[in-house]
Amino acid sequence: MFSERPVLRIGSRTSPMAMAQARQVQSLIAETADIKTEIIGIETSGDRWMGDLAELGGKAAFLKEIDRALLMGRIDIAVHAMKDVPGDIPMPEGTAFAAYLPREDVRDILVVREDSPYKLLEEFPPGTKVGTSSVRRKAQLLKHRPDLHIDRVRGNVNTRVARLDEEKRFEAIVLNLSGLRRVNLAHRATEVLEPDMMCPAVGSGVIGVQCRTADTHIAELLRLFDDPTTRIHITAERTMLHGLKGRCNSPIAGHCHTTADGQLSLMGMVFTREGGKFAYSHEWDSLDRPAELGAYVAADLLRKGARGIIDGIPD
Repeated sequence: MFSERPVLRIGSRTSPMAMAQARQVQSLIAETADIKTEIIGIETSGDRWMGDLAELGGKAAFLKEIDRALLMGRIDIAVHAMKDVPGDIPMPEGTAFAAYLPREDVRDILVVREDSPYKLLEEFPPGTKVGTSSVRRKAQLLKHRPDLHIDRVRGNVNTRVARLDEEKRFEAIVLNLSGLRRVNLAHRATEVLEPDMMCPAVGSGVIGVQCRTADTHIAELLRLFDDPTTRIHITAERTMLHGLKGRCNSPIAGHCHTTADGQLSLMGMVFTREGGKFAYSHEWDSLDRPAELGAYVAADLLRKGARGIIDGIPD
């Protein structure tokens, strides 16, 4: 099947976490088929820029160079963290996500400075400085603890943890648990923030593998790794995200899972940046209706004022 292509080229961002994700996909391919693979690291404008991502067009700054490499044939597949795939920008024509790997832990966690006397969010005194790169996290932290001082911190996970200890600018930072595990730093987590307190990002904990739709042999290979349950959950979440038409800097959270009685549960939230105003929706539907559920939750959020919240957030 791959006799005409000696090496399957896997494109990825160059951060330690992104490369760990690419190696995970590479290992799956090696376990399944006798195919040579190579990881092509692509440094994106989002990785180079340390300012506000909104100034570069938001999360798309992490994807456009990789999308270009895929469309121009420099790489054959692209590996993405689905939480970084924006909902307000269409996928490049002629590409598709052929596989969503089984979802990992969606929860966010607290990482405190090495010499901090605190371990839990509730222990922080008023005015404590907490760092995060996410407006979604900032909004929910301030909704829960409006007395904290939340400021932006950028860089890959390893860099953020190192800066937390060295610069002593923050008492703690908030990160994703599964991402921390990928770079072998899970031991730094001091508190898990459950979804009812910190609703995850849309696509949290999911690795998506993208290819050109014309490369049917590659798509067929990748479909072997596609997790049906994860695809159902992602479909609901991303349908909601598309329905909201949120911009890159809109604090939108969403999480879908299957309940014990076999129903789809989708929670969606839209916040102002400071968390003082928000719209919330939580609905259920059958497993064969993820898109319908996502569309319904988006419409419910819009009825509850989400459009005004999103439009009121400055670019």
